[in-house]
Amino acid sequence: MKKILMVLTLAFLASGAAFAQTIQGKCFDALTKEPIEGATLQINSSHGVISDSDGSFSLDLGGASSLHISFMGYESQTREDLTQGNFLWIALIPKIEDLQAVTVTASREAAQRLSSPVAIHKLSASLVDETKPIGVSELINKTPGVLMVNLNNEQHSMAIRQPATTSPYYLYLEDGIAVRPMGIFNHNALLETNQLAISSVEVVKGPVSSIYGSEGIGGAINFLTHRPTAVPTLKFGLMGDKWGYTRYQLSGGATIGKFGFYLAGLHSFQNDSWRMRSDYRKDIFNARVEYRFSPKTRLIGTSMMGDYNSQTSGNVDSTGFNGRSYPANNDFTFREVFAVRNRLTLEQDWNSASKSFVTVFHRINRNGQNPSYRLQWNPKVNPDQGKGELNSSDFKSLGLIAQHSQRLNWKSTKILGGISLDNSPVTYMAHQVDLNVKLRPDGKSVEFFTIDQLRPDIRISDYSASINNIGTYLQVEVSPVEKLQFTLGGRYDTMGFDYNNQLDQSSGIQSYSQFTPKLGLTWEIKSTQGVYANFAQGFSPPQLTSIFRPRPGSNPVTFYYNLEPALFDSNELGYWGSFCDNKLYVDFTFYYMTGENELLSIRQPDNSFDYQSAGKTLHYGNEFSLTFKPNPEWFIRTGGTWAKHEFVDFKISQRESDQIQNLSGKEMPGAPRWITNSEVTYYPAFAPNLRTSMELQQISGFYENQVNTKKAKGYQVFNFRTGYKFKWVEIFGNVLNISNTLYAHTVSRGNNAADKPNYTPAAPRTFILGIQFNLEGKIQKP
Repeated sequence: MKKILMVLTLAFLASGAAFAQTIQGKCFDALTKEPIEGATLQINSSHGVISDSDGSFSLDLGGASSLHISFMGYESQTREDLTQGNFLWIALIPKIEDLQAVTVTASREAAQRLSSPVAIHKLSASLVDETKPIGVSELINKTPGVLMVNLNNEQHSMAIRQPATTSPYYLYLEDGIAVRPMGIFNHNALLETNQLAISSVEVVKGPVSSIYGSEGIGGAINFLTHRPTAVPTLKFGLMGDKWGYTRYQLSGGATIGKFGFYLAGLHSFQNDSWRMRSDYRKDIFNARVEYRFSPKTRLIGTSMMGDYNSQTSGNVDSTGFNGRSYPANNDFTFREVFAVRNRLTLEQDWNSASKSFVTVFHRINRNGQNPSYRLQWNPKVNPDQGKGELNSSDFKSLGLIAQHSQRLNWKSTKILGGISLDNSPVTYMAHQVDLNVKLRPDGKSVEFFTIDQLRPDIRISDYSASINNIGTYLQVEVSPVEKLQFTLGGRYDTMGFDYNNQLDQSSGIQSYSQFTPKLGLTWEIKSTQGVYANFAQGFSPPQLTSIFRPRPGSNPVTFYYNLEPALFDSNELGYWGSFCDNKLYVDFTFYYMTGENELLSIRQPDNSFDYQSAGKTLHYGNEFSLTFKPNPEWFIRTGGTWAKHEFVDFKISQRESDQIQNLSGKEMPGAPRWITNSEVTYYPAFAPNLRTSMELQQISGFYENQVNTKKAKGYQVFNFRTGYKFKWVEIFGNVLNISNTLYAHTVSRGNNAADKPNYTPAAPRTFILGIQFNLEGKIQKP
């Protein structure tokens, strides 16, 4: 009898042990090897867990023989290797056709794209990896409704719900932190981007001031850096093109216990390219480290250091452009940039409904240049002489961002609030450069500038300032009825600076304050369709470089202390839908935005500019995107915008003798009506590791000047990309501008009848080849 009882007891204990079987593992992205937070792991419809911030999970199987894993934007899978003690490494494969992905830019927190009442588009890790861009414009231009204008050597301007402009109407972010402080916008800031450190990119179109503050008028571009990999990785390789561009690159990461890191660096240079005087060099390094004190507490640090040096050959005239000779009109202009950015973030998940983070950040930026766009020649003053400018702009920043979010049980309410502080001392100095001028035989234009002498005694600008930016924001999301969500937010910003202007020996304090509200709603018509509406305001204070530049011809010298912030009201309505079992996805947005107090940059006869902040403009149009993946072999996407950008009240002259004094009713220059980008990608079944794609970029014609007397032609450009992976080796090749089309990224001219066009020529047909070695460490149980 005792033996029977003992056998029954052992059987019972063994049965209990079976039902108490616990399985552990980690979920990660099969492409990037980054951990996946929020993946659902289920053994049945009522029992499951969610992976934590480093992808880890622990689950009591209760005797189950299979485990189902799913996460939005990834292919679901089922695992049956559930042996006790077996650590599961679960590599989820991204679904490149699924745009209903998790985003972070809308609220600085991970959220479903479809719950955010904004026009936001995510460029996935797959897209980043397959594009293999030399410059980030190749990547950004795949965003519907966006044109990142390539000014060569990774220099650029931007067009998002605005004409192609260098104005401070965009926010460039790195992990949600602006790369420049308010008041020091630089349209070339993205040349400091490390292409290897990018995991994905999120582009918000329209004002984002309610969360991120001013200058996000046309939109914001947020580069999300690569997280530490769940398994050890190492990538290295090189790439180059037929025009003298070469890049060496190295990246890799790992997670060891609670500590993880990812490092990425590149060295690139260009010599003897298709344009005269377009050599440049870029060295940049990024690091990201993460430490998990516990599943709910994390410390994240990122660091970037970059050094850029480029010749700047400037624009070309019609003779050089049409003849494809692309001569330089000088041998001395340049741009140099040294940048450092650091941040440290402490994240705390108090519980499933409450999260906080605190970030401290630090920036150093030194920018020196002898800009080609400052070369001036006035034949009425002295036909044999001209003048230029040598300038330097340096700033340092120390700042803090703190945010807390709280979910409530009532009506699925979520409250999000935060504060941002930024102190940035800045110095700026510019002095004149006297130039000798060699004219063309007709005597009407300059063939070549040479330096006569540097003139540090003739200062154009010389000031120092300490900028203090303070912003507080609050956003509430509530669902009064199922599937309907309202978002109400607002932010109050104060930009103030104390200054010393060495030119007029003045000092003082200047400040600009603005409250920017936001009201949005999303309505999920059904699980595969929805609409959203959004009203948002944005503002952009005048830039310091504009305030402290002397007014042309003023005597005594006066400055632009009276400039006002530009203000914008934006309304948008959007629709999204998924059809054919999620094989087809469409997205449409209609927007209407008005601006006032826009900065008027009025070109003077000597190519200088006079500024006013009194312009009113109107921007309206629609944006669309479509993706279609009928089967595993084909992926088709297209997207773009039709838009119109108009002057409403834009006085450019007060002189009765001028033929045109107000631009009301005119279209803004550099504003194509149509911008589209389409791509077809083929993944042949007979060669699983091969990919090929054909891309078409289309830009319609646009006006060259403010008075709409001349219009530049649009263009169509085809690009081809291919790559093949064999075990741990990847060979790839891109052909840009396959048809060798002659076109210009920008064409501009003054408002006078005698003014000549200036072209920023695009590259002729370009062949790019590269090889990359992708090594992956042995997976072991942590």
